[in-house]
Order: sequence, then structure tokens, then C-alpha cells
Amino acid sequence: MPEKDIGPENIVGSSNGAAAMSQRREMSYSDYLQLDRILQAQHPLSTAHDEMLFIVQHQTSELWMKLAIHELNATCRLIAADDLQPAFKTLSRVSRILEQLNSAWDVLRTMTPSEYTEFRGSLGQSSGFQSWQYRMIEFLVGNKNAAMIAVHQHDKAIVERLEAVRRAPGIYDLTIQLLDRRGLGIDKAVLERDVSVSHVASDSVLSAWLTVYRDPARYWELYELAEKLVDFEDYFRRWRFNHVTTVERVIGFKRGTGGTSGVSYLRKMLDVVLFPELWQARTQL
Repeated sequence: MPEKDIGPENIVGSSNGAAAMSQRREMSYSDYLQLDRILQAQHPLSTAHDEMLFIVQHQTSELWMKLAIHELNATCRLIAADDLQPAFKTLSRVSRILEQLNSAWDVLRTMTPSEYTEFRGSLGQSSGFQSWQYRMIEFLVGNKNAAMIAVHQHDKAIVERLEAVRRAPGIYDLTIQLLDRRGLGIDKAVLERDVSVSHVASDSVLSAWLTVYRDPARYWELYELAEKLVDFEDYFRRWRFNHVTTVERVIGFKRGTGGTSGVSYLRKMLDVVLFPELWQARTQL
């Protein structure tokens, strides 16, 4: 496969271009992926065998979340631009990412309570509850609990990033605006609401989705978008459920290392509905 021309510095005869092209040809798989940095980023604080499992599982989950954020941001831009076909692709990819995140819990569940106890004390106050990437995913998909930002107050840059996402329209806000642009009559109060807080179910949004589901052929793109969103929330719920099940299996009802109530807190999250009208429509069809 030919090398891609990456700019005038690569014109034949340019010494800088020749050096750059040579460097690219000599780049190895390990160099490109920066594997040395990645594979040297695991530093267990105890001698417990299973601490390596715990570290790798959480590190890989954070990498998948980074990709999910990348794809969700793209999805938001595409929906805002009425470019739905590529948005279907990115949403499908996020659902597959969530499938990978769900599988990661299966691996972690091979660790028993006694094995976790061997190194839990080494974790100090660190907790998955402090994952700013998870918080960003929540904000992007509409669960905008401003109080959760306080967890990250020690890092001004992260707080600013989270606040920017919280104050911007989430994926469902943009979808509702799209429904209105497609002539499905969303109430003005919904369209002009404060998007920095979570969406509350609306009769006009429900009516719009019922119209779409009752005539899929006429509204095929919106119909497909609806199903992609339901797919996403389905996988997201499974991720939350697997999280709470894994925590209960490993630590029972102990408090979390970050100070949360552990399983009790996680169970409350199972009740959060991201796209309520899409689920309500199923009852009324």
C-alpha cells in the first residue's frame, strides 16, 4: 500500500522529507502503539497475584471508554448535522464497545473475595467512582448530575472538560431537536430547556416517537436512529448491572474504597433511564 503524502515536507529532494519518510518506514508495531509505555504502566502495590488482574481490567476499560467518548462525540456532531447514516455506524460501534466492557467484568469475576482482600488495603481511597471518563460518558448520553463533578475538584482541567460537556446538548437532546426539524412537533419548552440537567420525559417527545414507530417506512431514518439508541441503552444497562453484580460478588455490601455506599449506590444507578420516551413508546404501541 503506497505511503500517504502528508505534506510538502515529503517532496522528493527535501532532506527533512526524506528523514520523515525514513522514520515512518522504520517505525515498528511496538513504536506505533507505544507498547513500552502501555506495558510498563502496571505497578502493583502488593505481592498479591490478583492485583495485576485488577489493574489491567481497569486500564483496558478506561481505554475502551476513551474510544466510546470519541465515538459519542462524533455521533453528536453527526446528529446535529442531520447526517444520520454515519451516526448509525458510530452508535453501533459504541454498543460493541459496551459489549467489550461487559466482558471485562466476566474476567474480573474470576477473582474471589479472599483474593481481593489480599490487596484491597493498597488501593487507599482510589475507586472506579472517580473515573472522569465514565462521568463524561454519562453526561454525553444525558445523565447530568452536576454534584458528581465534585469528585474531580482536585483537577481543574478535568472539571472544566466535564462542565463543558454537561452544559452542551447531549445525544438525546440533539435527537429531540432532530425530531422537531423533521416536522414532528416538539414542545417549545422542551426545545428551549436547560440542557445542563437531565431530560425529563415529555408527552410531545413520546408522541413524536409513536408517530415514527407507527409508520417506519415514512420515517425510516428516525426509526433506525431510535433502535440504535435503544441498543445503546440496553448495553449500557447491562454494563451497570454487571458492575453491581461483580461488586456484590467480590465485596458484598462493604462500603466502596472511594467512600460510596458500594452496592447500594450502584443499585440506584440501575433505575436511571436515559431515553425514557423510547421505552414508554413500547407500552403504547
